[in-house]
Amino acid sequence: MKHIRFDWAIKKLLRDKANHAILEGFISELLQQSIKIESILESESNPMRVENKFNRVDILARSTEGKLLLIEVQNSTEQDYFHRMLYGAS
Repeated sequence: MKHIRFDWAIKKLLRDKANHAILEGFISELLQQSIKIESILESESNPMRVENKFNRVDILARSTEGKLLLIEVQNSTEQDYFHRMLYGAS
């Protein structure tokens, strides 16, 4: 039996703008608020040191309140997630 990883599905299948409605509906249900996808982003940002600093932002969305949301799709447990995001965004 073969499985499709959700991370792969978002980055490959749902990257097509024609499929954004599916992804928007799924994320809206998870967040319990309507969102609109602005873009699907490349997954790596500004590394100053390759082994040390990067983040994995996958989706840029906007809430109905007008707030920008950076959504990362991750399929493994990571300790100190918020510290890593703060460091990666600095």
